[in-house]
Amino acid sequence: MVSRLENEAALIQAARRGRLEAFNVLVRHYQDGVFALAYRILGDRASADDAAQEAFITAYRSLGSYRGGSFRAWLFRIATNACYDELRRRKRRPASSFDDLPGADSDDGPALPASSPTPEQAAQQSELHRAIEQCVQALQPDQRLALILSDIEGLSYQEIADSAGVNLGTVKSRLSRARASVRACLQAVQELLPPVYRLNTNED
Repeated sequence: MVSRLENEAALIQAARRGRLEAFNVLVRHYQDGVFALAYRILGDRASADDAAQEAFITAYRSLGSYRGGSFRAWLFRIATNACYDELRRRKRRPASSFDDLPGADSDDGPALPASSPTPEQAAQQSELHRAIEQCVQALQPDQRLALILSDIEGLSYQEIADSAGVNLGTVKSRLSRARASVRACLQAVQELLPPVYRLNTNED
């Protein structure tokens, strides 16, 4: 979770008045999150770097259109648009890379070991991650984006709504369907997973 930036509102106002040094503070604070989002949508670092850079350039030029609320969500919406522009240029679907699925210790999926893994556990985790990645790849693009913003980037429902330009009901629906699809997908392939990660649906 990204820590809150002190004096963010003042920095935004200064940047809107043309003070580039103020905007650079915002860039340094949010650049890792914007890059991570772009990387998970585009699937390679070079394209993610380009999209993140384009997103910040667009954000600086568009500061006049910022109307308050979550600045992070506003940035993520611009970054998402930059990524989709790149995907349209490539004319191919996004390739998301998931090292883990936050929230897996809830009912959204199998839990991963918290301690440092043994070689056997590392191999099991790698097998699980591949299965999760394949399941997430099968999601519709809007559901995949909602899952990334919520379970990877940790945005609130309202921030996701602001980022995606949809209402809260749509966000909740997309997340519910995405999580259900991932669970169902993992159940379908659980025989390929190590026993420790299989979903025990028959337990009392």
